[in-house]
Amino acid sequence: MSTDVRLGADGRARCAWVGDDLEYARYHDEEWGVALHGDRALFEKMSLEGFQAGLSWITILRKRPRFREVFAGFEPEVVAAFGEGDVARLMTDAGIIRNRAKIEATISNARLVADLAPGELDEFMWSFAPASHRRPLSFADVPATTAASDALSKALRKRGFRFVGPTTMYALMQSAGMVDDHVEGCWRA
Repeated sequence: MSTDVRLGADGRARCAWVGDDLEYARYHDEEWGVALHGDRALFEKMSLEGFQAGLSWITILRKRPRFREVFAGFEPEVVAAFGEGDVARLMTDAGIIRNRAKIEATISNARLVADLAPGELDEFMWSFAPASHRRPLSFADVPATTAASDALSKALRKRGFRFVGPTTMYALMQSAGMVDDHVEGCWRA
């Protein structure tokens, strides 16, 4: 078995990044690489991927319930109405990542999403999903960015979105199922 795949306690071979963490295994098995649609769901994913920049995803995953609570379930119209008092409140909440720039970007991004027609964010983001994607044989084959994530990032920034760099957008594309980077040998591959 490749070192890029690890056998779990349940006997399933998974991408090795899962390790022994049960929440990571659940996320890997049920969410990562599964097609995610809907403006609210993609706004949440964009926001959490932005908060993840510079950190490990497990940190965000463990804090996700609190993020959902304090960001009103990532309902764009509700978050769009947040003001300076909400920023101050969020900056004191140890249950989330207390980074002012990321908090303010999430609110600003919510305002942009709220101004879109229903379904427009979903359609726009998925328009950047590549028509075909080669399954990686190993993690060495998984890029940090692609032409598609570069284009998505550039298009989002042109619209005014923040914390949507090419690497962050590739991570979103992986987690939202726009590309499938489960390595060869993983039961999900």
